[in-house]
Amino acid sequence: MDARTDTIVIGGGLNGLVAAAYLARGGRRPLVLERAETLGGTCATESFAPGFRAPALFHAPGPVRPEIARELRFEAHGLKTLVSDTLAFAPAPGGASVTFHRDPARTAASLTGLSRKDAERFPEFEEAVTRIASVLSGLLDMTPPDIDKPAFGEIMSLLRTGKKVRDLGRGDIHRVLRWMPMAIADLVGEWFENELVRAAIAARALIGQAAGPWSACTSSVLFLRAAADPHALPSIAIPAGGPGALTDAAAAAARAAGATIRTGAEVVRLTTRDGRVTGVVTARGESLEAATVVSSLDPKRTLLHLVDPADLDPEFRRRVGNIRARGVTAKVNLALGGLPGFSALRGAGAGASQSLTGRILIGHEIDALERAYDASKYGEVSEVPFLEAMIPSLLDPTLAPAGRHVLSVLVQYAPYHLREGNWAGRRDALGDLVVKTLATHAPDLPGLVQHRQVLTPLDLETRWGLTEGQIFQGEEALDQIFTMRPLLGCARYATPLAGLFLCGAGTHPGGGHTGANGRNAARAVLAWRPQT
Repeated sequence: MDARTDTIVIGGGLNGLVAAAYLARGGRRPLVLERAETLGGTCATESFAPGFRAPALFHAPGPVRPEIARELRFEAHGLKTLVSDTLAFAPAPGGASVTFHRDPARTAASLTGLSRKDAERFPEFEEAVTRIASVLSGLLDMTPPDIDKPAFGEIMSLLRTGKKVRDLGRGDIHRVLRWMPMAIADLVGEWFENELVRAAIAARALIGQAAGPWSACTSSVLFLRAAADPHALPSIAIPAGGPGALTDAAAAAARAAGATIRTGAEVVRLTTRDGRVTGVVTARGESLEAATVVSSLDPKRTLLHLVDPADLDPEFRRRVGNIRARGVTAKVNLALGGLPGFSALRGAGAGASQSLTGRILIGHEIDALERAYDASKYGEVSEVPFLEAMIPSLLDPTLAPAGRHVLSVLVQYAPYHLREGNWAGRRDALGDLVVKTLATHAPDLPGLVQHRQVLTPLDLETRWGLTEGQIFQGEEALDQIFTMRPLLGCARYATPLAGLFLCGAGTHPGGGHTGANGRNAARAVLAWRPQT
């Protein structure tokens, strides 16, 4: 190891690389250790069949915080973003569908055939979500305050956010207080009458959550995610070359700032002395010294697996063990010989492919989503799963051979803990179920599948260290966000073990590949002054 290294960053995903870049810019000499042979983690682009490349996990990462992209000069480091005017296409059995556009007026026009009332109400709903989420956006860039002794700057940041909330006016303040504890089914039910519209909007609050649309507080998840992307439905802006292009730019920025990056270097243990971190040990037996270690792994894996139990208070370890990280998501990548024809888009002509450049939401009513969740509670996968799919090769043809396509599918709800059997024996059945479910809307799809890759929740844990396959390193709920993420008293990126910091999605402000976790953690590290 380079003798100049003073900080070790565990994990070469987006947050680890962003943290390393800011640490290097702040005068530290960070070394990033990534156990895989390539960088990116869950924000990578992978070859899964000859000529076909797909998002490793998330098809549309981010959006990266604008300040991070600007300060780290991602564009200068090769990042190019491809934007779609279509946000989502949601078909229903029988041929009905709705297409959501970046322009709320176009969305309203799309809704007219389903419900004139919904068409009239959607622009108002979009405006309300945008106003409230824009105010909450500032919280993403904050280090959660010290509950017992908040610093002056932290108090001022909260006061500024409080003033913005106050400036919303009485009507929106009332909405915030009412909506946050509500089930997302109740929220969309107050605004819209068509089931397809309700389910499509509710979907944003459910991906990655061990919760159904009727679960309390799921509306708060929608607003948490909208804080990073202030719209009713998430934007579509993907890196050219796939998600891995984003982490490539972050790696280039980190190296340019002075960070060192090593792949094929798995950290298996932290070393300590007198209650302080002294370095790490790799799977190859190397002992690397550093006074500061920043882990982008999830809190459970870091604190319960890398840290010796003797170095943490037993009560604290118990609380870490109680962090809810129930995995309910699987990933299926399909290599297609052509573009599938969706029944709901017959007669759309050239507009059909444009409708498919956003997310494709398969789950046509609230109660169907709830039944899919119900099955997962008892260790089963519903015969009618909720799917969030995307065909990224429509925006980025470099991901597949000419005339062919990649279909990336997140499967919700696929429970980590199965009632019967195991995921090794049920992998193919899950892939078959996904193809069958998609075929109810695109009948020609089974004949187009040339290759498929099925990643179960167990695979997500094995490949990326996501405890129980929880894609956000911990559920995003009111009791596991902001000052309580990952735990009350441990939300400021520092841990009880002096010199050990967390910077992954299990910290504030949660998942989604915005880079905010990495930057916020780097700020906390740079402000820390170790005792000598």
